[in-house]
Order: sequence, then structure tokens, then C-alpha cells
Amino acid sequence: MISKEEVKHIAKLARLELTEKETEKMQKDLSEILDYFNLLKKAPNPAKTKNFVVGNKNLRKDETTPRNATIAEKLIAAAPDKKDGYIKVKSIL
Repeated sequence: MISKEEVKHIAKLARLELTEKETEKMQKDLSEILDYFNLLKKAPNPAKTKNFVVGNKNLRKDETTPRNATIAEKLIAAAPDKKDGYIKVKSIL
């Protein structure tokens, strides 16, 4: 469990003024958060269990997929304002 001194130090760094009751609550809350992180550390990490091959052997090829023109045309046709086959929107910058 995190000590009251550590809670007071963290509160000082965050420029918080805590009452004694708030310090006790924060001590409990921070301890629960740290306990949960310790639990997560014990969980298996799928990224570490995967076997990756060095090089380009098991990587996906950089290929384009064919565009479904009918869907794009329907979306552009449904837009209220369009120009040169694109949907025209207001500038945000």
C-alpha cells in the first residue's frame, strides 16, 4: 500500500492541497490503481509470444485493392456539394 507521505508528495507535485480525509481516500485509490497495474504486468503479452521473421518474408505485400466504383459514386451523388468527383467540404483552417 502506498504511504501517506507518498500521497502528500504526489499531491505537492500536482499542486493539490488535500485534507486528511482526502489523503486517506487518495491513498486507497492510488494503491488500487497500482495493484491493478501489477495485475496487468502478470498478464500474458500476445506481442511477445508471436514469432516474427526478420526480413520481408512474412509481411503483407503492398498492394492496392480495387475500388468499388458503384459505392463511391453513390456516396458522391448523395453529397450536397461536390466538385470533380470529390465531396466538397468547408475549410477548417
